[in-house]
Amino acid sequence: MPGLPPDFRYQDLRHYFASMLIKSGADVKVVQARLRHASAKTTLDTYSHLWPDSDDSTRAAIDSAMAAREDNLSTADGGDT
Repeated sequence: MPGLPPDFRYQDLRHYFASMLIKSGADVKVVQARLRHASAKTTLDTYSHLWPDSDDSTRAAIDSAMAAREDNLSTADGGDT
């Protein structure tokens, strides 16, 4: 095709589209639907490496919950922890 690199494949557009969806925060079911994969397993087998590491987000969620609990206990105790 004129204007495209000689090694261009239409599959490259699908990968680009999927990576844009994932980068914008779309979950696996949304990406699955947009790419018309039969199952989320297919989507994850192909693109799981593109989703952000869940360790950081789960750590942040626990830290936030523990800080809120500490604040609640501190308030209930009158500020003496």
